Amino acid sequence: MGKSQSATPTGDGRTAAAGAQAQAAPEGKQPASVRLVLFALMIAMLLAMLDNMIVGTAMPTIVGDLGGLEHLSWVVTAYTLATAASTPIWGKLGDMYGRKGVFLTSIVLFLIGSALSGMAQDMGQLIGFRAVQGLGAGGLMVGVMAIIGDLIPPRERGKYQGMMAGVMAVAMIGGPLVGGTITDHLGWRWSFYINLPLGAVALIMVTAVLHLPKKRSQARIDYVGSALLTLGITSLVLITTWGGTEYDWLSPQIIGLGILGVLALIAFILVERKVAEPVLPLHIFRNGNFSLVTVIGFLVGFVMFGSMTFLPLFQQTVQGASATNSGLLLLPMLLAMMAVSLFAGRVTTQTGKYKVFVVVGSGLLTAGMAVLSLMDTGTTRFTSGVYMAVLGAGMGFLMQTTMLIAQNSVELKDMGVGSSSATLFRTIGGSFGVAILGAIFTNQVQSTMAARLGKAAGDKMAGGGAQMDPKRLPELPPMVKDAYAHAVANGAHQVFLWGALVSIIGFAAAWFLKEVPLRGGPAAKAAADPQGGAAEAERVAAAV
Repeated sequence: MGKSQSATPTGDGRTAAAGAQAQAAPEGKQPASVRLVLFALMIAMLLAMLDNMIVGTAMPTIVGDLGGLEHLSWVVTAYTLATAASTPIWGKLGDMYGRKGVFLTSIVLFLIGSALSGMAQDMGQLIGFRAVQGLGAGGLMVGVMAIIGDLIPPRERGKYQGMMAGVMAVAMIGGPLVGGTITDHLGWRWSFYINLPLGAVALIMVTAVLHLPKKRSQARIDYVGSALLTLGITSLVLITTWGGTEYDWLSPQIIGLGILGVLALIAFILVERKVAEPVLPLHIFRNGNFSLVTVIGFLVGFVMFGSMTFLPLFQQTVQGASATNSGLLLLPMLLAMMAVSLFAGRVTTQTGKYKVFVVVGSGLLTAGMAVLSLMDTGTTRFTSGVYMAVLGAGMGFLMQTTMLIAQNSVELKDMGVGSSSATLFRTIGGSFGVAILGAIFTNQVQSTMAARLGKAAGDKMAGGGAQMDPKRLPELPPMVKDAYAHAVANGAHQVFLWGALVSIIGFAAAWFLKEVPLRGGPAAKAAADPQGGAAEAERVAAAV
């Protein structure tokens, strides 16, 4: 491997001065150009979050048009695999060659994948094009987080947490509604084409208003480490995707993937210890806060994605809600998450304190899962909405605060890999959460149906009907319908109970975080040492 050299800024003096102005601006008075960049970044974040929501709604129509029902899961799996595997690589490329060019490349790749997916003529083409789209998506979220980390000091960044939580709420609520409307009136291909105008706006705005100095690095890309990391991540994601569905958990295929994944990750660690410019520098994990917050992020992903998968199913099946309004059913959780995230961000900016929010957030996450486990066939929508608000409050304290701590725990030169590592662990946690909690749910539905209607009914549910289309429920005989409602309620009870137990680990880990001062503290420091404050602003501007 070639010797690593310091990245050399090649931007002009005006660009560096703009960067210094962004860093040195008084609290609450970020330059207008920074606010424009943030708006463009939020559009890019919306692209990444909205896509799966819209496409999920269109999938039945896509299968009806293209056929290939047996390959349906790969439409999602190809996207997820490509996103997870490319996330750390995008982060490292941004550190080595500059954020702007790498981020723009990821947007272009995502848009190319979207356009090709909309033009797919069979299921094989769609799966391949979704993988291209996923490669671009891997750089979208990492790029957004890393650029925000470069432009805005951690002490000031909390003010923008509500904005990011709001984007997530819009995606969760609007995705299913937009997907259904587009599919019904324009055709399923527009569920992919809709990305093009949004992406074009983000592309134009980022190109025009984001001014970061370019970087040149003489270091060689860590191809071996990248390949090993991709192999390890792919094995883990395939285990969570296939385990308990395509193959039994103890089947040779799943065990083989587990062995392959472990060996690949061990080899990856050995390689990363020797190369000059590792794709994932291991030294960042020597920081206690960073290691703890990645564990907490993994658990947040596990609980969040697991719960959000089964909440709409409970409300549609047990509470008789419309599938069309499934996004609106999550409104109490999402509004609580957005409001709390905004509050936590403001307080963090004013006080520099953040540990209390991780502790309280982890506690609320545990409490939210615990009260959700109390739901049964008699639980009203109002009661479940209150329970979801507790869960949403916990997520609001944790979602952006954990990313803030991760970025504050690494050097500026490692901002990309720090952001991508935090994102990756949350993504992997979500994959494991959906898979493991899904297996628990299916087994509980099977056993409940078998107890109420006999073993044959239970076996039938285990054969793929455990998540029956809610539209078919009115067609079932009353006894079967009642049995299925109780089965889903029991399955949801187990899912949320196990989620609460997992959340306790995160709650315990939160207490060990250290309150390390956030970079970009109050103006008092600059007042005490004006020259030092100016020098720091210039140093940061040059670093980005």
